Amino acid sequence: MIAKQVLDSSVGKPAAGVPVQLQQLKSAEGPTAGFDVLADGVTDSDGRCMQLYPEAAPGQKREDLVKLQAGKLYKVVFRTREYFESTGRKYFYPWVEITFEVPSPTEHYHIPLLISPYSYTTYRGS
Repeated sequence: MIAKQVLDSSVGKPAAGVPVQLQQLKSAEGPTAGFDVLADGVTDSDGRCMQLYPEAAPGQKREDLVKLQAGKLYKVVFRTREYFESTGRKYFYPWVEITFEVPSPTEHYHIPLLISPYSYTTYRGS
């Protein structure tokens, strides 16, 4: 499972309304180089984006519908432009892309993003 959270360190609050996209590398070479979109979502009032999984059928877990694969490269794209524009602030980074490799698909991956109008940082959370 992958959880994403965005915190606005310049105001000390969660960043609500940030569009987030989960992508998987389809090919690193040739004309098909690029990423495939797996899911889209938007951060909630806690700055968390938990809707990156399709709707599950009754009795099915949402996180079971998007399977991460060991050794594959994934990317989370946070479109911070929309957030900063909605707060009326100028910014430098219109989006943040975090590319990561999955060593074990059974582990939980928490990817926090701390943003401010002119900087950002991330780490692998627990």
